[in-house]
Amino acid sequence: MAPPLPPPPALRAPVDRRTHAVLRAATLALVEGETRRRFPATVHAGVPGQSVHHVDDPPLPDAALRADAVLALLRAAGSLAPHPVLWLTRPGELSPHDDDLRWLGPATWAAQALGSPVGLVVVTRRGWFDPVSDVRREWRRLRPRPVSARG
Repeated sequence: MAPPLPPPPALRAPVDRRTHAVLRAATLALVEGETRRRFPATVHAGVPGQSVHHVDDPPLPDAALRADAVLALLRAAGSLAPHPVLWLTRPGELSPHDDDLRWLGPATWAAQALGSPVGLVVVTRRGWFDPVSDVRREWRRLRPRPVSARG
C-alpha cells in the first residue's frame, strides 16, 4: 500500500509580494484578454507573459489525463520561469466550483511528482483564491497600474 500523499500546498496570508504581483497580473490578463462571458476553464503554468496553458475544451474525462496535462505544463513552464505558478482561469464567482475541484487533485499529484512546491490557484475576473486555504484577493474594478507606479 502506498503512503498517503501530503496535503496540497496552500497559500498563507500574508501573501508575499512576488506571488501577489503574479496573481494580480494573471487576473488582469484575464480581464483584458477574455471578452467572452462564458469560456472554457484553462490551466496555466509559469508567470503571465511567460506561461504555457491547456484549454479544457472539451473537458478531459478523467483525473489521470488532467494529471498528465499539468505534469507537461509544469515541465514546460520550468524553462520559462524560475518559480512557476499554477493557476486555473474560469468564468464565475470567487467560490469553489466543480472545475476547481476537478483540477485540484491532479495538479497536486503532478506538482508532488516533480517535487515542486506549487499549488493550484483559481483566477476569475473578480480576483483570485486558493481553494485549499481560501486565501484570496478581490477587486471591484481591476485596472493596469500607471507606468510610473510599475517601477
